[in-house]
Amino acid sequence: MTSEITLFVNPTAGRGRGAGAAQPAARVLREAGYSVRTVLGEDAPDALRRAREAVAGGTGALIAVGGDGLVSLALQAVAGTPTPLGVVAVGTGNDFARSLRLPVRDPAAAARIAADALKGGGGREIDLGRAGDRWFGTVLASGFDSRVSERGNRMGRLAGRFTYEAALLAELAALRPVPYRLTLDGGRTRDVEAILIAVGNGDSYGGGMRICAGAVLDDGLLDVIVVAACSRTTLLRVFPRVYRGTHLDHPKVTVYRARSVALAAEGLTGWADGERVGPLPLTAECVPGAVRVLAHRE
Repeated sequence: MTSEITLFVNPTAGRGRGAGAAQPAARVLREAGYSVRTVLGEDAPDALRRAREAVAGGTGALIAVGGDGLVSLALQAVAGTPTPLGVVAVGTGNDFARSLRLPVRDPAAAARIAADALKGGGGREIDLGRAGDRWFGTVLASGFDSRVSERGNRMGRLAGRFTYEAALLAELAALRPVPYRLTLDGGRTRDVEAILIAVGNGDSYGGGMRICAGAVLDDGLLDVIVVAACSRTTLLRVFPRVYRGTHLDHPKVTVYRARSVALAAEGLTGWADGERVGPLPLTAECVPGAVRVLAHRE
């Protein structure tokens, strides 16, 4: 493996923490004996193009310095290749790093783990989800949660730092169940009235909401969480339990596990790793061993 590795940096991640995190991460990697080059993009398409060029050019590793949005871009570049992915998590949510039990907002510690993993055999292989041509590492959301993302995206900067909270309240006021058609592993199609259906490769989204608590990154399966039609009162009562992952035993919540999941519903958009994927219908599949990550072996 080449001793040159690539830092893939989002300087605006975590309200500017990305730019500051690159320096201590690079220092640790150089002290470990690696040559470090930095890649930034003018926008997301340009950043992805540069990351793919680094992978095609034979970089020894691609290390994403930023939040889940940058990790999502990095996954598009490394998935299905032998190039390992490291994560220096300094964003707002950092759910992919949490799933891997990596340090959050400690760039030196995260870089040290990446360096140790490279020297110790290259980390560990994990599964990824794939919906169409898009790879995801954590959760594909559809329903109430994706509507919150859609509304927040439309609101942009208008609501300032409270954009998510404002979007959440607005969608809660308009809460209604959605008629889904759910098909697991190409078998019988289920007609389901649900508030949301989340498909997890990892266990959390939204900065620590463990919607798919119990999801395992290397079991070859996706966890499918169905929250059935319920009242606002019930949803508000169950919602805080998502952070602890204790919502799964609620009678309105059903858990399935499958290699592939087909979702169809009118007027819904899927979001994966916090990024817009596209309108339903969507089919997600688990791709075993799709990426090697620079993290502790489990």
